[in-house]
Amino acid sequence: MKTSKAKTALPVRVKRAIEKLGADISVARRRRGISHGLMAERAFISPSTLVRAEKGDPGVSLGIYASILFVLDMMDRLLALADPSHDPVAQALAEERLPKRIRQPRPV
Repeated sequence: MKTSKAKTALPVRVKRAIEKLGADISVARRRRGISHGLMAERAFISPSTLVRAEKGDPGVSLGIYASILFVLDMMDRLLALADPSHDPVAQALAEERLPKRIRQPRPV
């Protein structure tokens, strides 16, 4: 099986974040009393893929994580993931680019 260089070259912080996501999914599933098999069935994935997702395997696709979050009724978190309104760096850059004044166009 061919492995992606992106998987092996992930920064440590990224690996830890994905592992935390997997652990959080596992806790959320167990708190809801959803069995492993039922969760996999509801998310339309194999039980082995669910195991990989709950372990934070970076090879699991975002679509799989989205399906799992949907089953857990946690889609709001996915929707806010890269929301531009929560991006202070982009907001600051946009503010820097604002013109000092707006001039009326000259009549033709």
